[in-house]
Amino acid sequence: MGDERENLTYELFGQAVRELAQAVADDGYEPDMILSIARGGLFVAGGLGYALDVKNLHVMNVEFYTGVGTTLEMPVMLPPVPNVVDLSEKRVLVADDVADSGRTLKLVHDFCAEHVAEVRSAVVYEKPRSLVKCEYVWKHTDRWINFPWSVEPPVVRREGQVLDS
Repeated sequence: MGDERENLTYELFGQAVRELAQAVADDGYEPDMILSIARGGLFVAGGLGYALDVKNLHVMNVEFYTGVGTTLEMPVMLPPVPNVVDLSEKRVLVADDVADSGRTLKLVHDFCAEHVAEVRSAVVYEKPRSLVKCEYVWKHTDRWINFPWSVEPPVVRREGQVLDS
């Protein structure tokens, strides 16, 4: 991976989510629920929820990236973990901003697979090395991505967050 980066603006993000939603609709997939992977997937799931007229949105909090290019050894689900009863026999669309290594998506996909009728994934970006090949992808890239919500540093730095040492 070189120094070149994908630069996503909020305007382009809006277009990307609409195009993802159209791909889902054109495919005939009608999710009962959208499961977002927090944090980046929250934005994607909200846009998909409106575009696909799905009001049943859930969140799965997963910690993996700790900085630019730095990760934990394995992704970790953070509480509250969705109740499998809420997922039971549903058609679930998992939403995230990027399938980079695919390890986070795989964790969520595997969690869902035993309990749902069907699980598919939608991401804005998918990288070639991703373990999970998503059904719905706006753009393939091998670059680092500057997302509009994470390109600026936090306004405040919070110490003692979950998994901080």
